[in-house]
This record gives sequence, C-alpha cells and structure tokens, in this order.
Amino acid sequence: MTGHADIAVRPITTDEIADWSRALNTGFLRTPESSPEEVADRSSYIEPHRTLGAFDDGRCVATFRSFAQEITAVGGAAVPADAISNVTVTATHRRRGLLSRMMAMDLAAAKERGDVVATLIAAEYPIYGRFGFGPGTWAAQWTVDVKRTGLDRRWAGPGDGGRIDIVEPGFVRKAGPELFERVRRAQPGAVDRGERWWQVHTGALRLVRSPWSEPFFAVYRSARGEVEGIVSYRSDDDWQAKQPHNTASVDWLVAASPAAERGLWHYLCSIDWISQVNSGWRAPDDLLPLLLPDPRAARITTQSDWLWVRILDVVRALEARTYAGEGELVLEVADAAGLAGGRYLLRASPEGASCAVTAREADLVLDVAELGALWLGDESAVRLAALGRVGEQRAGAALVADALLRTSRRAWCPDVF
Repeated sequence: MTGHADIAVRPITTDEIADWSRALNTGFLRTPESSPEEVADRSSYIEPHRTLGAFDDGRCVATFRSFAQEITAVGGAAVPADAISNVTVTATHRRRGLLSRMMAMDLAAAKERGDVVATLIAAEYPIYGRFGFGPGTWAAQWTVDVKRTGLDRRWAGPGDGGRIDIVEPGFVRKAGPELFERVRRAQPGAVDRGERWWQVHTGALRLVRSPWSEPFFAVYRSARGEVEGIVSYRSDDDWQAKQPHNTASVDWLVAASPAAERGLWHYLCSIDWISQVNSGWRAPDDLLPLLLPDPRAARITTQSDWLWVRILDVVRALEARTYAGEGELVLEVADAAGLAGGRYLLRASPEGASCAVTAREADLVLDVAELGALWLGDESAVRLAALGRVGEQRAGAALVADALLRTSRRAWCPDVF
C-alpha cells in the first residue's frame, strides 16, 4: 500500500483537469467519465493554481478548489473571502490526511493573499469544525398548502399598485444582476454572483451534467415601474381523478422589498392548478409564513446549517462589520492551525469599531470556529457558553457579546457553491 508521504498534494496543471474531473465525479458518486465538453467547460472557469489534487502514483485521488468571493458582513461591507468547493477524497484513500493537507495548503495561501474569511457549504456537518469553520448561516425550506391560504380563489394581483409579469430568460440576465446586488449588499451572509451564475440559471450556458429545462420567470414591478423582485420556478404535472395536484417549486426568489416578496409569494399561490408551493432554500426567519393570510399554511420541511465561515483575520473581520450597541470585549481565540489565534480587544459602537491585539485578561475564551459562527450575528454566545463551547472568564461577558454581535434579522446565504 502506498504510504501517506508518497501521495503528492499540489495544484493541478491544465493538462490534469480531465483526471481531476474524473476524481471529482468519483468522489461525488457520479458517473466517473468526464466528456470533452465537461472538461472544456471546467477549464473555462477553474484556476489551476487554486485547484488542488492529491496524486497517488500519478492518479488523482482527491480534489479541492477555491475561488475569490465577496461575502456581505453585518452592515453591508463586502469582505474578501476564500470560497472552498469541489472537496472530495476517493473512497480508497480516506483516513490518510489528504483533506487536512489540502485544507492547510489552501488556507495558508488565503491568509497570505489577505482574505479575511474562508467559506464553504458543508455536505456533512462533522467534517469542517476541526479546520476552524463554524456554521455562520442556516436555511429552511417551506411547503405551502395553497388552498389553506385562500389565495387560489381570491387573489387578483398586488394591492399596492405593483404588478407581476412573466418574463423571458434574456430579461432576467439583464435585470437580475443589478437587483441581486441591491439585495445582497443588505443581507449579511450573502455572497456575490458572477456572470457565469446568471448564464447557467437562465440557459445561456448549458452544462453537460445538468440538462437545461427552462423554468418560468416572474417579475414584480413596483407602482413606479421598478423591478423589485424576480422568481424562477417550475411546476410538475400531477393529476389525480381529473383533479390537479401540481406543485410549484421555487429555484430562487430575489426581492428588494417586503412588497415584492408578498407579491411574488401571493402570485405563486394563486396560479391555477397549483395545490402546493415548495419555497426552495430561504432564510430561517423568512417573511414567507407571515405574508400569507394563514401562516399555518406554510410548514417547514427542512432546516439545516448552510454557509460555514472560517475567520482568517480577526481584526479585519470584526472591524468590517457594524454594531448596534456600544461596549468592549476581550476575546481569546484559539486556532490550532495558527492562522488567527490570539487575544483581541474589540471596542464597538454604532459609529464604528476597532480591534487590536491586547494583553488584557480575556472576557471570553473560544475557538476560531465559534467566532466564525458568531461573526455574522446569527449565533448566540450565551447559547454557546451553555454548550461549553465558549468559556466565560468574566461574569456576564456572553451577554455583552450577544448585545454587540447579534442582529435583529438572521444572516442568510441564498447561494450554494
């Protein structure tokens, strides 16, 4: 058996993209073969110097990729992030430390580049905490019983002077990016969407492994005629005893105002032949249930962790966000990887914040993973202290942390990557 030291972990070359893609497909339990079209598409967007592979006797047996990303901090600042994706280890090579080696290599490079945080969407919960990641946002899916809302019988359009229109994919490619930028700048935890995202989700770019089927696109325009919301959705075709039992499934919904959210959700619940609406992934405190005449018509069918955050620069991360209250807090951050550990004094107020290394005694002791969970304002230091994951060195310090760090609306990342 090949020893661990004999397996090379390194950035791939352009000539190795096909082998790397085969290993990626194998790790994700997909048909291993990568067609020339798939390899060509992957070659168009991956950066080989940020795409790692583990090679055993010349064969790729593990994959890892990162790319530049912006994440919205509390208050709207765009923070540079190291976005991690395409992480696999072939089943024959598990438990050999390959992921640990790839992760260490990538995070060290991200730190050197000046990225403030690293981000990822975890396929499995237990994996990434040991690398300093904490769940910074959560997400939920709702199923709406349309008949219980009554909107299928009495809704005739927005009552606020706005209107709903069906639009073509080309319109979405033109209007969608600007609308999404407005929304993501105000949503802690949201990440940027590049041109490729809009091309893929409107059919301008067809992926080999994801055959394109055009969805319906509906847009909400305000009374002033401005585009304030877009939804992409699909419907099945389920008839039973000559009665429709169809489901409208939302791919994504972007809304810049509560009026746009209300208009689009009410529209979806009013479509003839639709008996239920699946919301797709939404914020865990989404307005959806309370926008309905009967909030009980919407029930949560799935709730899960979503975006995981790994702090790489404590000072810049804490200074990038805003604070509703005023106070001081000394955080002693443990980081086994040696990237962000230390003792830091945070002075925060609504006017701004400063953070610096300090010799003062700590108020709270926590791992960098817990700081990642707290940074976007969604997690509670009091709750983490009750779980034994935050150590309170000064009585009441966890309450002070919550008063400074928590937000009135929950963080949310609309995207998967």
